[in-house]
Amino acid sequence: MSERNTAVRSLHDLGLAAWFGGSLMGAVGLNGAAEDEGGTDAARDRISSSGWAKWVPVNAAAIGAHLFGGGGLLAVNAHRVATQQGVAASTTAKTVVTAAALVATAYARVLGKKVELASSTDPGDAEKAAKHPIDLEKARRQLHLAQWAVPALTGCLVVLNALHGEQQRPAEQIPGMWERALSATHLKA
Repeated sequence: MSERNTAVRSLHDLGLAAWFGGSLMGAVGLNGAAEDEGGTDAARDRISSSGWAKWVPVNAAAIGAHLFGGGGLLAVNAHRVATQQGVAASTTAKTVVTAAALVATAYARVLGKKVELASSTDPGDAEKAAKHPIDLEKARRQLHLAQWAVPALTGCLVVLNALHGEQQRPAEQIPGMWERALSATHLKA
């Protein structure tokens, strides 16, 4: 029971830390700086879009590390998920929240790209934007919400990680497995 999984746990935790921290910094710091320094809506959009575009490859690597590490942790803890009371439920919750965070991240990127093209001064981008016109104000509002949804959801993942850590304590494992065994045999007191 004391097998170490430092590599996959590190990938999982560092990936989530970067995903959460980067999205929160972008929503607060980058968007705030663009708001302060942009002057016009188009200038604010260009500043913010430039910063978010630079974050995309780092964020993709962070998400990949988190997912790879999470898959590894699930594989090495499959016995606990199957036998310890409460672990399957928290793992399911974590999976659902991770999926929601992935969707919010992807949606924010799609909206961000649309706003980026609509605010670009590059003639090629203007041509692309003209082929796919958008309601820019609506896209900005949706982007703002999506960019705040990502740190909210990844923050929930941090809390669920804390719960998983508590469930791994030896004092939690044996009673949790006993409770699961009793409920499986319908002998629960």
